[in-house]
Amino acid sequence: MSNILDAIMEIRKGSKERKFVQTIDLGVNLKGIDFKKPDNKFKEDIVLPNGRGKPAKVAVIGEELVSKSKDVADVLITGSEFSKIEKDKKKAKNLVNSVDFFIAEPAFMARVGKSLGRIMGPRDKMPQPFPPQGDPKGLIERFKKTSRVALKESPVIQCVVGSEKMDDKELEANISHAISSITAKLPNHEHNVKSIYIKMTMGPAVLIK
Repeated sequence: MSNILDAIMEIRKGSKERKFVQTIDLGVNLKGIDFKKPDNKFKEDIVLPNGRGKPAKVAVIGEELVSKSKDVADVLITGSEFSKIEKDKKKAKNLVNSVDFFIAEPAFMARVGKSLGRIMGPRDKMPQPFPPQGDPKGLIERFKKTSRVALKESPVIQCVVGSEKMDDKELEANISHAISSITAKLPNHEHNVKSIYIKMTMGPAVLIK
């Protein structure tokens, strides 16, 4: 049994039953990174091999893309609907907070940046531009299995790696893949890792030794 599996069993033991499905979160504490160097900062989309347990929420902004995304996207925003969002700051903030990933037709990118950029930017949720003549379903399905990580000014990286309803082996594969993806982006790879832990939404953190 791997150290990851040991940690998964430990967080299950230490978690009380909740009225909702808890996510499993990975935390990586870092050391020896110079944040003054722009090259040491990064954003990475990690496609989890077994998905997130509860799929990420994806919104599509546009006209043609919206019509092509009705069966797969969670939120569909046409031009007229986006005009209402632009005029309502509360509605805009609620939208950005409730959606994990955005896809937008290139023609909408300037409008999105002007009206929602201040909300989306700090949350690393600026839309992925996608041509209206293309089929967005593959990208949407990919985003549903994706966990986004970012290294900015704090020596800690956190991301979702699954849910408590997932099988231990599925979680182990997701966690292992996420750790490998993160360490590969660090300047000195595993030598920049101080400690790694996992936890459930409402449970205590458990170190992966």
